[in-house]
Amino acid sequence: MIKSELVQIIANRNPHLFQRDVENIVNAVFDEITDSLSQGNRVELRGFGAFSVKNRPAREGRNPRTGEKVSVEEKWVPFFKTGKELRERLNK
Repeated sequence: MIKSELVQIIANRNPHLFQRDVENIVNAVFDEITDSLSQGNRVELRGFGAFSVKNRPAREGRNPRTGEKVSVEEKWVPFFKTGKELRERLNK
C-alpha cells in the first residue's frame, strides 16, 4: 500500500470528510512522527508498534565491486518494533 491508497481508503470509510482533508491529516501524522524521530524521541502507537532511532557507529566497509576498503560514517537509522496486537494478527 502506498500513501495515496491509504488516503483513499480512509476517505472512503469517512464520506463526511473531503479527500484533501484526509490527505492533510495523513501528512500531518507522518510529519509529527518524522519530527519526533529527528529529535531522538520514540513514537509508540499502542497495539501497532513503536518507532525509534538507533545509532550505527562508524565502521570500515568494502566496495562490493572493487573490494576496496571504504570508511562508513556514523549514522542514525529508523527502527520499528511491532506491537503485540499487530504480531498476533499477522500470526493467526
